[in-house]
Amino acid sequence: MARAIRTTCAYCGVGCGIRAEVTGERTVRIAGDPEHPANFGKLCSKGTHLGETVGLEGRLLHPMIGKAHAGWDEALDLAAARMRATIAEHGPDSVAFYVSGQLLTEDYYVANKLMKGFIGSANIDTNSRLCMASAVAAHNRAFGEDLVPCTYDDLDEADLILLVGSNTAWCHPVVWQRIEAARAARGTKLVVIDPRRTETAEQADLHVAVAPDGDVALFNALLAEMRDRGLLDTAFLANRCEVPEGFVDGLAARDPGVPHATFAALADLVAAHPRMVTLFSQGANQSRSGTDKGNAIINLHLATGRINRAGAGPFSITGQPNAMGGREVGGLANTLACHLGFSGEERADAAMFWNAPNICAGPGLKAVDLFRAVHDGRVKFLWVMATNPAVSMPDAGFVREALARCETLVVSDVMADTDTARLAHIRLPALAWGEKDGTVTNSERRVSRQRALFPAPGEARADWAILCDFARRMGWGRAFDFAGNAAVFREYAAMTALAVRHGRKLDLTDQASLSDAEFDALEPFIWGGAHPLAKGASHAGGKARLIAVHPAPIAHDPAYPLRLNTGRYRDQWHTMTRTGLSPTLSQHRREPLLEVHPADAAREGLADGGLARVTTAAGESLFRVAISDGQRPGDLFVPMHWTDEMASGGRANRLPLQETDPLSGQPGFKDTPARVEAVAPQWRAFLVSRTEVALPPLLWWSRARVAGGWLHELAGEEALDLALVLPEGDWLEAVDMARGMRRIVVRGADGALLAACYLTRTGELPARDWVAGQLASTAADTRELLAARPAKPQADRGPIVCVCHGVGANQIREAALCGAATVEAIGTETCAGTNCGSCRPAIARLLEAALTPEKEAAE
Repeated sequence: MARAIRTTCAYCGVGCGIRAEVTGERTVRIAGDPEHPANFGKLCSKGTHLGETVGLEGRLLHPMIGKAHAGWDEALDLAAARMRATIAEHGPDSVAFYVSGQLLTEDYYVANKLMKGFIGSANIDTNSRLCMASAVAAHNRAFGEDLVPCTYDDLDEADLILLVGSNTAWCHPVVWQRIEAARAARGTKLVVIDPRRTETAEQADLHVAVAPDGDVALFNALLAEMRDRGLLDTAFLANRCEVPEGFVDGLAARDPGVPHATFAALADLVAAHPRMVTLFSQGANQSRSGTDKGNAIINLHLATGRINRAGAGPFSITGQPNAMGGREVGGLANTLACHLGFSGEERADAAMFWNAPNICAGPGLKAVDLFRAVHDGRVKFLWVMATNPAVSMPDAGFVREALARCETLVVSDVMADTDTARLAHIRLPALAWGEKDGTVTNSERRVSRQRALFPAPGEARADWAILCDFARRMGWGRAFDFAGNAAVFREYAAMTALAVRHGRKLDLTDQASLSDAEFDALEPFIWGGAHPLAKGASHAGGKARLIAVHPAPIAHDPAYPLRLNTGRYRDQWHTMTRTGLSPTLSQHRREPLLEVHPADAAREGLADGGLARVTTAAGESLFRVAISDGQRPGDLFVPMHWTDEMASGGRANRLPLQETDPLSGQPGFKDTPARVEAVAPQWRAFLVSRTEVALPPLLWWSRARVAGGWLHELAGEEALDLALVLPEGDWLEAVDMARGMRRIVVRGADGALLAACYLTRTGELPARDWVAGQLASTAADTRELLAARPAKPQADRGPIVCVCHGVGANQIREAALCGAATVEAIGTETCAGTNCGSCRPAIARLLEAALTPEKEAAE
């Protein structure tokens, strides 16, 4: 019988516990850990299907110098020699690390100690800069420390939950289930503040369709309204807060930026429900005014005393599994370590603790500025760990130029061929989820163990161990002579004593003496308690601070009349290097879609399912069009996930500008001036094949994993020579003149289906799902494939809605028409929505649409 290993999910900041049973050399059975307090056994679709992503396909298994395999000694010797030479000629600020919330806390700690304490520069920043840096800055301004003053338990006890810039049902599905449970158990009201009418917004008691970057105006107006209704907590303000002079009296009635009726409904809900939690996420943070948004939210909670008690507080929810752990140990360039800053006393204490010979003098370069410095040659040695900035950074074309110019680019990664790794001089194979062992910290400050399921493949090594080996080559071996990951954790925990000495709440000192066995068995725990600010803030004097914030001006450029927003899809993660391997997760959205309001589509001549080019001042990219009345008129939305590996277009981060929040350095991904134009190909096609195909330059192509192979979407302007695309084998071809379609089936010498292609200039292409399903069939029939349909008609389940159980829209509609009148009843009949719950809003929408004709007929 397989032994269950308790570990933590690889994806978002919810930090769900997993029980994993290893069933083979590289196979595992995944289930939620019912004992983990973050999820109590629940998992989202991505976590549920982690087992589909633990194979070795595409893995980097050996060090590489250029395109040649190298030994570890050779690769690290070269990296160390190049860093030494760079520092000797240009100083320590000519080198930098760019790290990731995918690292474990132990990896992060060693990287930060090495850069800030020994190399002597603070040029280490993290891709969490792109996600949560504005929340960090807002916390520091308000509380004196980067503290989330809530836990998930507060969601259970809230009477009102505000979701600001968070499509929670898609991006944090287990938190969404908790919200649903609170609504069912205690009638908790839900407000969604988001420009888009997302599936989360559709389920809210109130959707406030705020304009992009309209949050500060909205929350300032809401605070003024609470003042006018006499609902400010004057005692709390007097005793527990520092309030700028004239702040309360200056809260004149202000334009909230939303219709009066909507604002009145929001104000009434806020006034009636003091037990209020405000969850805010990337929609608020990824802005040129993200820090002010965070402080506007915190101001409302402080001024009304809705903090430090059950069911109340401002709650920043993180995007990555260890964004919080990185923030704790100093992964951001503007913090030293363990919530310490760069004062002389703090630097001296850190230097003494580390016995560091060359402690950095002050903050380093934040992500956008860091890549500018690489581009202009100030940073000449860059080490990228566990992230893909060639795709994920704003103005990604500029970032690619910077990486290509870098004199020495080292990349430590799991995958061999990311868009970033292609530009590296030295590639180092790191451990992946399922092989890594250490700790992560989730959004509620809960530290959990991530445990290895498999031995290290090939020559892959833990990131912290790679860095320690590198440090030895730089002459600092004694400071990095860790016996194992437990020793790294103990040192980090011990260093939090410095945080306590300087008045911070971060305190893990009771974990500093754990034995290796105790570390191995470590149970999840929260540092700081349920409400860490209950006894005072971390500012001198112990008072929290209200911060006067003002709406940022919004420029209008007639050359770019639309406003572009970017974000996540439900079943994909970051740049798809992991989730893109899963055929199950690829069912939900197989291509990057440009979502556009019907009025904008009509004005620009866009057709649903057609192609369109989005252009900004930074660049352009092509997308598939999806017309949606969930978009505000004048707004566009595209997903962030697609790379050069997965599509010729869909590169969302070519489009945002390099503009950042002036305090946090976080880029403004959510509000970029843009324009759009229709693109009409001469022909369209799709191709299913057992292997990825090498494609010539085309107007458009994308690929998605399916069971047994790949589905490629194609479109072009010049004629396509299919002989250069399709695999070698026996061709069978049919031309359907009536439908204007060419159909080709390719079989191998053993009769196995290798590929099938359908191409048209004027007709409609057949449905993909049945054709793609034939790759995994042992009885694929050539005549059926040439007809693009089975000889015996099969029930069409429709587009997949619930990937966990493979339930389609038609199956849900059929169940509804047969009497399943609630989401729960649909689940009973079809299993849809009974696992992760992220599809339940979609089920509710389908259910309403299916039942509405019957209701109208009855009336």
